[in-house]
Amino acid sequence: MPDRARTWLGGAAGLAGLVALWWLLAVTVFDGSSMPTPPGVLRQYAADGWAFYATNFGGTVVEALIGFAWGNGLALVLAALVLLTPRLEPVISQIAVISYCVPTIAILPILYIVLGPPDSGEPSPTAVVLAALSVFFTTVVGAVLGFRSADRAALDVVRVYGGGRWKQLVTVQLVSALPEIVSALKIAAPAAFLGAILGEYIGGVDRGVGPALIAAGQGLMVERAWGIMFACALVAGIGYAAFGLLGRVAVPWSTGGGRG
Repeated sequence: MPDRARTWLGGAAGLAGLVALWWLLAVTVFDGSSMPTPPGVLRQYAADGWAFYATNFGGTVVEALIGFAWGNGLALVLAALVLLTPRLEPVISQIAVISYCVPTIAILPILYIVLGPPDSGEPSPTAVVLAALSVFFTTVVGAVLGFRSADRAALDVVRVYGGGRWKQLVTVQLVSALPEIVSALKIAAPAAFLGAILGEYIGGVDRGVGPALIAAGQGLMVERAWGIMFACALVAGIGYAAFGLLGRVAVPWSTGGGRG
């Protein structure tokens, strides 16, 4: 049996085992009070319909995409500045560490006060900024490590032919960093989605995954809460898999999308 088929079969068997365990716990230990059965979640999916998930997930995905673009774009620019202007490295490193270490729950109210509520139907600025913060550190670190992994001999060749730091960056270091950048983006995709959801809790929006989860929790709608959770996992997994596929296409020389 091919290795890929064996991997798929192993994954399917593991998933089936988890579903069976979930079902068993739901009807024995929890008795459906806080853990619904798989059929119960499926019935709730059917009752809610596509419109419920499209309405709530659509806005959150947009916020996550905007934050993803801003957070990763800024991270890549600052990582390039570390190579072009090494004196800036301590400052940029401190900015990255601070963005990673500040507790999300502590800055949520501050972000909302500073940015304010969104206009009707518009993405929440709080959710967008939190999505951007969620991806910034990982991409800065991954990009800097990737840039620095460039082959010294190739850099010397560019230097001998009169190329400066910018020429080295765009011709050698950027190509060398692609596996690490793609690996960072794989992690950033689900992180941005999670950041957007958290931002919606105080983001002043009436539609989105965050408000839907709050309503399900306050209404003790167990099946809906679990259904939203699984839908979130699916969206995050799609984002991760999309950049995994991008890595296979864009950097086929790199096993697993990274140099290890």
